[in-house]
Amino acid sequence: MAPTDEDRTTGQPGLRERKKRETRAALSLATIRLCVLHGWAEVTVDRIAAEAGVSVRTFRNYFSGKAEAIASTHLERMLRVGDDLLARPADEPLWDALLHAVLGQFAPQGSSGPQDERWRAGVRLMLAEPALAGEIVKASAAAEEALADAVARRTGTDPRADVYPKLVAAVVSAGSAVAVQHSLRADTTAPLRDVLTETFEQLAAGLPVP
Repeated sequence: MAPTDEDRTTGQPGLRERKKRETRAALSLATIRLCVLHGWAEVTVDRIAAEAGVSVRTFRNYFSGKAEAIASTHLERMLRVGDDLLARPADEPLWDALLHAVLGQFAPQGSSGPQDERWRAGVRLMLAEPALAGEIVKASAAAEEALADAVARRTGTDPRADVYPKLVAAVVSAGSAVAVQHSLRADTTAPLRDVLTETFEQLAAGLPVP
């Protein structure tokens, strides 16, 4: 059977689309790793391609440059959150399903605790790079749109006509970002998994005043 962009039975991405997403993710992660360890100015597209084991042409087929490659990580991760959300048991409460989906992509069970301070400092410097700002905004908008589609399918709502799936997607995106930023602080040792769990528990409870 020829691969399709979407499995018509499950609604999940088909083989061809999964392969493309895997390549994008590998290039994006290679870019992040090099920029965190060596600094933004020291990393070239040639170096990224070599790290990922592909040609520069292949990199250019996916990304215009380092900034787009780095920002793509957020989009790819949220696409997988949407896939995981749709695969969760149908009778599971929405916010429980969302927590499990987010944890599975941001902080899988068995993953290590917080990275060492050198790595976290490198991530903070990378995220402060002005060239990233515009690409992160674009990636976040695309990620929220894709997640809203998944939420709509899960809840039987319309992602175009109804506010609910778009609101949920925006809240998940913001909550995940806040948790990641908190875990990167120099004065915290809390593992990302714990911060995400606390964040989504508070969201599910309606953000009660502490």
